[in-house]
Amino acid sequence: MTNTAIADLILTNGRFHTLDRSRPEADTVAIADGRFLAVGDAQDVMRHRGPATRVIDLDGHTAIPGLNDSHLHLIRGGLNYNLELRWEGVPSLADALRMLREQAQRTPHPQWVRVVGGWNEFQFAEKRMPTLDELNAAAPDTPVFVLHLYDRALLNRAALRAVGYDKTTPNPPGGEIVRDGDGNPTGMLIARPNAMILYATLAKGPKLPLEQQVNSTRHFMRELNRLGLTSAIDAGGGFQNYPEDYQVVEQLAADDQLTVRIAYNLFTQNKGQELQDFQKWTDTVAVGQGDDWYRHNGAGEMLVFSAADFEDFLEPRPDLPQGMEDELEQVVRHLVSKRWPFRLHATYDESISRMLDVFEKVDREIPFAGLRWMFDHAETISERNIERVRALGGGIAIQHRMAFQGEYFVDRYGAEAAKTTPPIKRMLEAGIPVGAGTDATRVASYNPWTALYWLVSGRTVGGLRLYEHGARLDRDTALELWTAGSAWFSSEQGKKGRIAEGMLADLAVLSADYFRVPEDDIKAIESVLTIVGGKLVYAQGAFGDYAPPAIPVLPEWSPVAKVPGHYRPAPAQASALLPHQCKGACGVHAHAHDKARRSSMPVSDFSAFWGALGCSCFAF
Repeated sequence: MTNTAIADLILTNGRFHTLDRSRPEADTVAIADGRFLAVGDAQDVMRHRGPATRVIDLDGHTAIPGLNDSHLHLIRGGLNYNLELRWEGVPSLADALRMLREQAQRTPHPQWVRVVGGWNEFQFAEKRMPTLDELNAAAPDTPVFVLHLYDRALLNRAALRAVGYDKTTPNPPGGEIVRDGDGNPTGMLIARPNAMILYATLAKGPKLPLEQQVNSTRHFMRELNRLGLTSAIDAGGGFQNYPEDYQVVEQLAADDQLTVRIAYNLFTQNKGQELQDFQKWTDTVAVGQGDDWYRHNGAGEMLVFSAADFEDFLEPRPDLPQGMEDELEQVVRHLVSKRWPFRLHATYDESISRMLDVFEKVDREIPFAGLRWMFDHAETISERNIERVRALGGGIAIQHRMAFQGEYFVDRYGAEAAKTTPPIKRMLEAGIPVGAGTDATRVASYNPWTALYWLVSGRTVGGLRLYEHGARLDRDTALELWTAGSAWFSSEQGKKGRIAEGMLADLAVLSADYFRVPEDDIKAIESVLTIVGGKLVYAQGAFGDYAPPAIPVLPEWSPVAKVPGHYRPAPAQASALLPHQCKGACGVHAHAHDKARRSSMPVSDFSAFWGALGCSCFAF
């Protein structure tokens, strides 16, 4: 071996699934200067060990390239994370209401309790949403705002008072304030035909001061690291203003405190002035400006407001307005002339057809010629339009929105239509770049394992089977979309997404073997050791000694202090989530059974939790 460079870190005795076709598996990797130095077997890789090299024994754990969300609203989500109570993965409405009640008691005036996305009623044992009476009983004095997907929001009486909605308040454009027989608002807000009423009402709530927004963003990144995420592409978003709302991530980047790599897109902010927005930004921001931790990635996911192809399967498909093509053409023509990559939100094939008409027209006059561009979502894209995307050199970023809205889609369009929504396999067969993500935080959950479960099992979070076997992805392909596939969407496919020599040293060591566990267990996987650029950014369980210092929660009453993220067991249960495989009959974490015996957790709680994961031993 000619390369005798000394490693900063060596991970050995692992089961590395590299996604590198020249070396798909390895048991040891060496890292130096933030990149993989060597990947292979211990005998070869250990030659890079020096006196100061840290060596970590993975004890047979499975390791994968760091996950990369190709469409995540991380910047906006981070600013608000410490304000929000998470219902992701909560198994019952009774639990959700208990959590809400407890948080209302902790929340000081004039702050709100906010449940903003990542859940639906089908995940609950009760299979229903909370009622307004239940919200008012749980929080009689503290304002409560509960967002349900992008179709409605529930406000208790205290929240109605806080936002000032009363009998005289008119319905805003694009939304409905539901009223009782006397004309008084009930607390239900309906997005019809777009989500502006939901955005605008949520924006009336108090914000965190800058110091606490920094803390909030760090906690959100730490939560993403817990789930194995090491990179994300921020797709912009409503009420996310540039550059004001980006100062927190820019400060964290400058202070070397980012633990998730961020490539950000710029989302138009002024209806009727979209072209002016992008003209200003192309004059002041260079494509790729930044570094491997924080960099500019182009335009979108909104290019013009008239092309807002709003997804709400409780409502009929929206028809985009006449004149959309002219407005979109002006912006796309400008972006292509400036060689700015762009992405565009599009749910329905009918909208995609009209958008592609514009793209093809511009391409005839100003050739795209390899310019990176993509559609986001594309749930109902047709085979013809897949071919048109391929011909123009585009990509498609898909998300697991159907895991949260699949039941509604089936109700409106039928189970047959849902079988290929979105048609991911057809996209891949056509040779189109495909990257996976979540579109979190206001609709689907940010948990990548919920998304991977959906891709592999074809099921919603409520358990409805959407896809037949032929439309589902095998586990290797699904993981590829979440790693190397997503790297294409930030023009970084040669830098990240694989465990290979010379690539960025981003990886996650898993709590269970993703490639072997039963399908239902995929959604319970976490990372027990997450590394970004060779830095240990998260560790738990057997690797807890490697964990970075804890981050205090600001403000102290934040929901994150009690409910730090996507639902997980109570502390005694969490201590049992050690990454050991069962050596008994059931095949599910036998070591955890013994841990439970020595904990104060009730046997019934532990049985229910592991029973949901397929354990049948209950040998306590």
